[in-house]
Amino acid sequence: MQAEIHGAAVPEFVDRLDYGIHVVDTGFHRPRFDAAYLIVEKGRAAFVDAGTNHSVPRLLAALDAAGLAPEDVDLVIATHVHLDHAGGVGLLMQHLPRARLVAHPRGARHLIDPAHLVKGATAVYGAEEIERSYGTIVGVPEDRVVPTSDGMTMTLAGRPLLFLDTPGHAMHHHCIWDEQSRGIFTGDTFGLSYREFDTARGAWIMPTTTPVQFQPEALRRSIERMLAFTPQQIYVTHYGPVGDVPRLAELFFGQLDEMVTLARSLATAPVRHEALKRGLETIHLQSLRAHGVTLSDERIRELLALDFELNAQGIGIWLDRTTT
Repeated sequence: MQAEIHGAAVPEFVDRLDYGIHVVDTGFHRPRFDAAYLIVEKGRAAFVDAGTNHSVPRLLAALDAAGLAPEDVDLVIATHVHLDHAGGVGLLMQHLPRARLVAHPRGARHLIDPAHLVKGATAVYGAEEIERSYGTIVGVPEDRVVPTSDGMTMTLAGRPLLFLDTPGHAMHHHCIWDEQSRGIFTGDTFGLSYREFDTARGAWIMPTTTPVQFQPEALRRSIERMLAFTPQQIYVTHYGPVGDVPRLAELFFGQLDEMVTLARSLATAPVRHEALKRGLETIHLQSLRAHGVTLSDERIRELLALDFELNAQGIGIWLDRTTT
């Protein structure tokens, strides 16, 4: 089913929110798994995250459905440089002649020259999977890249966007406070909230500890810093906007504490990775049942299989870094 914006059909992979914000399903992995956002203000536009190279046609279609042209995009913002968020940035920028790429200073260089980024991701996923899921990653000319600083504000047609340095998931991560919507674009810092797990209680959320820069103490501080803004909405990449932020933060912190306790208990365990995966499964299954999710254990494991694997990898790297 399609809606209409300014006479243009809105594709089924685009949801229009208030305050000129559009959620674009990037098509990565499964439906409603990975989002990019389009912000429209007074005929000017900004993208927050870009998905993969395969996502670019969807982003351009969302722009067209909003009644805008590629020349109307001023900013492309990467919350961080993991490939499911920023793999398509270089290709997207080739279509947007006036846009500047806005990136955390620790990540900007990897979007200019993605060779190291691709090498690191290949070590995690393998070369065949990188090509299949992300395509050939291309860089962005340095003169089109704007590195951010903590507390920096940029404007989109007069609309202020405040950048906050938010390590914990990744050291090259920033979140964006949008005063107009009273919302924060959080990338992966505020965790994952899959729509399959919504119940009468609302959304469910879990931390993500994917390789290679998980830091639980920094992550908690980053969340607490965002909560100080009293946000009405959290715009997560996986997937879409969620409200009832204080409840979600409590849910997030409770699981984070359990994950850290689990990790420390298994620091020297034999076959540690598999033990971590089993422990994470127990933590999140219990949390989901308490939230009222009635999906079968098998279906939950299917939906979270990638996260169990990557979170166990990230926790293992953190343990090795902090216990040696």
